[in-house]
Amino acid sequence: MLEFYDFIIFVFFAPYISKLFFPQELDPFWQMLNTYGAFAAGYLARPLGGVIMAHFGDKHGRKNMFMLSIVLMVIPTFALGVMPTFETIGYLAPILFLCIRIMQGISIDGELRGAWVFMGEHSIKESLFTSTDILTAAVAGSIVSLIIHKNYETSIIAQWAWRIPFIIGGIFGIISIYLRKFLSQTPVFGNTKKEMRYKKCL
Repeated sequence: MLEFYDFIIFVFFAPYISKLFFPQELDPFWQMLNTYGAFAAGYLARPLGGVIMAHFGDKHGRKNMFMLSIVLMVIPTFALGVMPTFETIGYLAPILFLCIRIMQGISIDGELRGAWVFMGEHSIKESLFTSTDILTAAVAGSIVSLIIHKNYETSIIAQWAWRIPFIIGGIFGIISIYLRKFLSQTPVFGNTKKEMRYKKCL
């Protein structure tokens, strides 16, 4: 849930990000187009994360890939929350912004594929449990966005309040890294590893 929250939260604040991370002389249409182009880059990078992390997840277990995927999401999300804007660092801002989205894209697809399998292998009603992560993330993102817009004026959001959801995502991501230390491999994976060892012995 936290991973997908970090991935989609920026959609709610795209109008502010488009003005902060791209040249002011650009037409607002092109600012927004560039912003959503960076968002699309994250989706284009998703298959790469899915293929790589799914492969190593099947081979070495979901837990290790969960740790890698959350780190790849937490670092860029927190970085976006504290990163200087175009006014401060110039064209380095949109370049870093694009890199952040690509890292998030790689992370989210590896996370989702592993999470669906992990929950499915731990549960009886697979379709019910594997549908909860994206739903709760979308709701969480909407609630945080609503709270920010209700408590801050537009000018304040544009100045600094837009950063709050990303910093929150980064902080909870760090908590998630700690909690994932206590994950255990799924029974299905454990049984598969035993079968593979048995076949090798034969």
